[in-house]
Amino acid sequence: MNQRPSEEEYAGDFSEYIRLVPEGNIINILLAQEKQMTELLASLTEIQGAYRYAEGKWTLKEVVGHIADNERVMAYRLLRFSRGDKTTLPGFDQESFIPPFGNWTIAQLAEDYQAVRQSTITLLRGLPAEAWSLKGTANNVSITARALAYVCAGHELHHLGIIRNRYLS
Repeated sequence: MNQRPSEEEYAGDFSEYIRLVPEGNIINILLAQEKQMTELLASLTEIQGAYRYAEGKWTLKEVVGHIADNERVMAYRLLRFSRGDKTTLPGFDQESFIPPFGNWTIAQLAEDYQAVRQSTITLLRGLPAEAWSLKGTANNVSITARALAYVCAGHELHHLGIIRNRYLS
């Protein structure tokens, strides 16, 4: 899938993430990100994973866990909408998802991240052409399956920038 979502396919805060995604096939972009994140995680120590750059901010491990959990939620929405489900879906509280990750090892986070990403890629590879443009509503925002795939990639890019600038600089 090489077609970027048009502005009519999403609204709200999603535009910040979608604009970060480079041109190209979204599945290839997600695969490249998986390789990059896996290499990054393999280079980290547990001490680095426990680092937080300021009081009240997430640890690096919590950021990685957040990336995976957010992708789970977005992929679930993508699944529902790409199958034609018109049920309005609620938002989610990202803060309530964080607690377990501080106790996970970097290896556990890497395994979880890879499983989530592979699941997303498998879902996307199986979508018929017409499913990419199907739309649904989540958290009071209308969005297509295509835009949700870009949100997965862009959300990770957003947080990788933060990781590089605030956790590993």
